[in-house]
Amino acid sequence: QVQWVESGGGSVQPGGSLTLSCTASASTYSHKCLGWFRQAPGKEREGVARIKDYGYSYTRFYADSVKGRFTISKDDAKNTLYLQMDGLKPEDTGVYYCASRSEDGCPEARSGYDYWGQGTQVTVSS
Repeated sequence: QVQWVESGGGSVQPGGSLTLSCTASASTYSHKCLGWFRQAPGKEREGVARIKDYGYSYTRFYADSVKGRFTISKDDAKNTLYLQMDGLKPEDTGVYYCASRSEDGCPEARSGYDYWGQGTQVTVSS
């Protein structure tokens, strides 16, 4: 059973940067789709970015709201997923979760993911 643990959240001013990390308790070699989701107060959890591993290449997907500002990456040797967030805005505030799935495909919907971290808070405020 894979467990994810997020870190790197915090408070920043608008325009600032944060890097979130998410480390798995076991090998995630078979988890070919990893993603980041976020949940703002009073809102549904939404997808932010996901990465599909084809073995010889990756495909990255981003929500329109974060394109050009956020970058998802992974380090297989460390079983770690990252989210580099630049140009942060107040609307980026929320709890950020990493997730993965062991089946084929890389869906946008949160329901498609089986393994979740506990979340890390990101607050963007002046």
